[in-house]
Amino acid sequence: MHAPRRTALPLAALATVLALTSCSSGDPAADSSPGAVRLTTTTPAAHGTVDDVTWNLPMGEPTTLDPAKVGDYSPSTVASNLCDPLVRLKADYSTAPGLATSWKRPDPKTLVLNLRRGVTFWDGSPMTADDVVASLERQRVPATQSVNIQVLANVTTIKATASHQVTVRFRTPDSLFLKYLVNGFGAVSKASYLKKAGSSYGTAKGGLMCTGPFKLTGWRSGESITAVRNTAYWDPALRPKVKKLTFRFVTDNGTLTSALLSGQIDGSFEIPSTAAKALRTSKEGNLYYGPSAQTVFLTPTSPASPLADRRVADALSLVLDRDALVKNVYDGAAQRQKTFIPSLVWKNSKAKDVYAKGYDALPQLPGPDVAKAKKLVERADPKQRTITVAMGAGDQQSLQTLTFLQAGAKKIGLKVVIRQLQPTQMSGMFYNPALRKGLDATMVLGYVEIPDPLSYADMLTDPKSPLNWTNYRNSEVTSHIGAAKATTDEEAAATEFTEAQALYSKDFPVVPIVCPYERLFLNKRLSGTPASFAYINMPWAARLGGTGQGAS
Repeated sequence: MHAPRRTALPLAALATVLALTSCSSGDPAADSSPGAVRLTTTTPAAHGTVDDVTWNLPMGEPTTLDPAKVGDYSPSTVASNLCDPLVRLKADYSTAPGLATSWKRPDPKTLVLNLRRGVTFWDGSPMTADDVVASLERQRVPATQSVNIQVLANVTTIKATASHQVTVRFRTPDSLFLKYLVNGFGAVSKASYLKKAGSSYGTAKGGLMCTGPFKLTGWRSGESITAVRNTAYWDPALRPKVKKLTFRFVTDNGTLTSALLSGQIDGSFEIPSTAAKALRTSKEGNLYYGPSAQTVFLTPTSPASPLADRRVADALSLVLDRDALVKNVYDGAAQRQKTFIPSLVWKNSKAKDVYAKGYDALPQLPGPDVAKAKKLVERADPKQRTITVAMGAGDQQSLQTLTFLQAGAKKIGLKVVIRQLQPTQMSGMFYNPALRKGLDATMVLGYVEIPDPLSYADMLTDPKSPLNWTNYRNSEVTSHIGAAKATTDEEAAATEFTEAQALYSKDFPVVPIVCPYERLFLNKRLSGTPASFAYINMPWAARLGGTGQGAS
C-alpha cells in the first residue's frame, strides 16, 4: 500500500492505499456544458495501428521506473505498460489473472500462485518461478527502498514450489497480500538482470527487464522516456497497436493545454481543471471523465495542531461549501464524499453490499453552518486559532480549495495560513518529522491503487503507523482493522472494516473535501485507452490505437 499522493511529488519508502456515482461503460465524452459530467470507464475501441504517440506526464519526470519503488502518478503511468504484475487490475477496479493464471489457499496461512506458461521477458528468456521469488524477496531488503515493504511484514517464506508455481506462507491469515499483487509490488522482473543492475535498476542507466507490452528503449533526463511495442507479448488481445510511445514531462497548465490543442502532445491523464475548461470544447480531441479512486482531504500534522482537536476539524468542515467547490474549483468533475475512502475501491468486491451499507450508515456531510461551527471552535482546546496548512507549490486546485477554506475559517474566528512547499519539501514532509515543524496541517491528494479500502484506513489510524501524525488511538478501531486484515473471508473483512469506519468517522481528526473524477484528453486520432483511474496499474497504452481521424 502507498502513502497519500501529492500532486507532482515523488513518493518515498512507506506505503499505503484509499464514493463515486455509478458509471456506464463506453459512454461518449462528457457533455460540453459545465456540470454535465458523464462518467465512462473506457473510451471507444481503437482499430488501426499508429506509428507513434506522444503522451504527457503532468506531474513531471519520474525519479525511477523500478516497480518496487513506483508509487506516484508519473512513474506508475509509465511502468504499468512495461512491467506486468501477477494479478491484473481492470478498468472497473475489479481484478483478473495476470502473470499468475490462478491462485488457491490450501489453508488460511498459505497462498499458492500458479504462473502463466509461455511468458518471455523482452530479451526472449522465459519467465519462471525463480523470477517471481526474486522480484518479491528483493522488496524485503531495505536497500531496495520498496514502497511496499510493509506488505511483506506478515510473510514468513516465498518459495518456488515448481517451475511455474510460487507458494507464500504467512504468520497469520492475510487479506491484503493478494490484492497488492496488482501494482508494482506484484510486478515481475528478470532475476539475473536485477542482480546485475543492482541499485541502478529502473534508472536511465540501469534500465529494466520485464514482460510487458512495451519495452523501455530510451530515457533522456529532462526531456523524454521512450518505449516501443513488444511484438512477442504473451497476451494476443493486448499486443499494442502503437509502435512507439514517447512520454514528455510538461507540468505547466498553459503549456500543456497549448500542446494538446496543437497536437504536439496526443494525450494525458490527470488533466487539470483549468486546462479541462479549454479542452472540453476542443475540435482536436475528446475530454473524458472516468470513475476515480482519488481523494482530497485535510489532515493535521502533529498532536499539537489545532486541527488535531476533532471539534476544529468539524468546524472547518462546516464552513466548507463543497458544492461551490465542486462547481468552481473542479469544474463539476468531482463529488462530495463522507469519508476519505472512495467507493470505487470496493464497488466490485464480493462484499460490496456490506461496504455500501456501512457507507450509507455514515452521517451525511452537513451543508455550511457558520453558527454551529463557531460554537465548536469556542469549545475547542487548545485555544490556538491560527492553522498553517502546507500544499504543493503551483497546485492551483489546492490553492483555490484552501482559499475557499480560508474565507470560511475567518467567519468563525480561525486564521488559515497557506504555505506552498516545493516538491522535495512537500514529499519529504510526509516522512521526515523535522520538515513538518511550523506546520499544522496539509492538503492530501491521495489515491487508492488496490481494490480494498482497508489499508488506507489502517495507515492513518494505526498507533504504530508513521503517518499517524496525531497519535490517534482508538483500541476498538485498531481491533476491528486487525481482525479485517487477519481474515481471508471477504464479507467478514468488510464487516470488520465498516465497524472500524463507523467509529473513526466520529473521532478521527480529518476534513474530507471531495473525490475528483479522472480526466483524460485524447487527440481525435486516438482511442481505446481506459478512462478510469485504474489506468494507474494496468497496461492502458496496450489498448491505445487509431480511430482513422486526423493524422496517423
